[in-house]
Amino acid sequence: MLGPISRILVKKSVVQIQHEAHAHALNRTLSRWNLVSLGIGCIIGAGIFVMTGTAAAQYAGPAIILSFVVAGLACAFAGLCYAELASVLPVSGSAYTYAYATLGEVFAWIMGWLLLLEYGLAASTVAVGWSGYIVSFLKDFDVVINPIYTAARGHMVEAADGTMVEAIVNLPAVLGVLAVTALLVVGVKESANVNNVIVIVKVAVILAFIGIGAFYVNTDNWQPFIPEPTGKEGEFGVTGILRAASVIFFAYVGFEAVSTAAAEAKDPQKDMPFGIIGSLVICTVIYMATAFVLTGVVHYSDLNVPDPIAVAVDQIGLGWFAFIIKVGAIMGLSSVMLVLLYGQTRIFYTMSKDGLLPTALSKVHPKFHTPYINTMIVGALVAVAAGTMPIDELGDLVSLGTLCAFAIVCISVLYLQYKEPHLPRPFSTPWKPYIPILGILLCGYLIAQMPVETFHKLKWFFLIGGVIYVCYGMHFSQLHKVAKAKLEGK
Repeated sequence: MLGPISRILVKKSVVQIQHEAHAHALNRTLSRWNLVSLGIGCIIGAGIFVMTGTAAAQYAGPAIILSFVVAGLACAFAGLCYAELASVLPVSGSAYTYAYATLGEVFAWIMGWLLLLEYGLAASTVAVGWSGYIVSFLKDFDVVINPIYTAARGHMVEAADGTMVEAIVNLPAVLGVLAVTALLVVGVKESANVNNVIVIVKVAVILAFIGIGAFYVNTDNWQPFIPEPTGKEGEFGVTGILRAASVIFFAYVGFEAVSTAAAEAKDPQKDMPFGIIGSLVICTVIYMATAFVLTGVVHYSDLNVPDPIAVAVDQIGLGWFAFIIKVGAIMGLSSVMLVLLYGQTRIFYTMSKDGLLPTALSKVHPKFHTPYINTMIVGALVAVAAGTMPIDELGDLVSLGTLCAFAIVCISVLYLQYKEPHLPRPFSTPWKPYIPILGILLCGYLIAQMPVETFHKLKWFFLIGGVIYVCYGMHFSQLHKVAKAKLEGK
């Protein structure tokens, strides 16, 4: 019999995972440029359209630009590690699969559970921001949605007569998630084609904001560039820059989402590194330029809103420009929701195939060839969270899950380098072991910037996950069944 420690630390072999890459039921339809587009579609969205403003207003001021440098650097280290693992292990599941091959099943479960924060709650967060832009856009045409249907339950909003009323549900956010879910059920190829169009429009709109907005920058808004600390931990000064970096980190989940598409990439060993690194580099440059213009057009203290770009273009005063930017923001956040939901469903698909979640989550539709039951369940859960939870309760948990995922991936690269140094690597992380070690240290430092309250919330999240693993995953794990059969000589 397998001992309790052996049971939870059982690993998938690299050979087994590579074999699975050729034995799944998903269609390989995604090119390398589809993957870059997929990454950009996720990265360019929440970070620019939602979180940049709040992070600048609450923590970093104009120095939010430096926060993007810090976050981008951590992502660069982790991205190189992701690229290596995605080329060696070209299957769905992302960091979950990588942890399974290196650290063992219990760590894979932890990673998969953390990715629920990284993808599921991130999609809910983006949906709330998307709702804010929809409400602002419709208001420009004198279409006003009753405020009680535009925010999370219990959140106080201003009614038409100026009084404060309690919201019931964020209805636009719910409808947005359900629409994206329906698109994903139809098929990933169709979703990717829609995403390609959205990404082109979105990037063009952001570049237009940078190009036109630069002429309306008031350099006085950059003074002081690094606001004086308030005395409260993480509010401005150098610690504020680092705190802001941890807040905006979840916006970089896009390049990681590319790795969840490995099972549907045409040539994963070559295309995965291209998609991951390419989308990361392009988006980091765009992030910094956008933050530069945004804090120059609007004083950072006025950016603590769910739609900071809309505030900036309204202040510029060009009606036609505001219209274009808001449409681009709505399309951009739509594509982010699509990619995040896509990533979450593919992780659950892989965990289900491994026996750690019910088999219904890996059932593929006979016509659309998508995990449709999985997609509908995830979509429903994300819609509920988006409709009932405010954005400020989601952000830190999402960032924490992302940082933990990145750190585990860096650890996995070090483990494989030690355990299997001669393993063929179509892409190898340069300057090993220094790059993975720097990735671990920088992610760990940003995790340390998180408020204590976030870790208190996380313990309940992990408790629920632990119960599910002990009551279901340990008993139905395919790997346990194989290991047990071998020990019994079957």
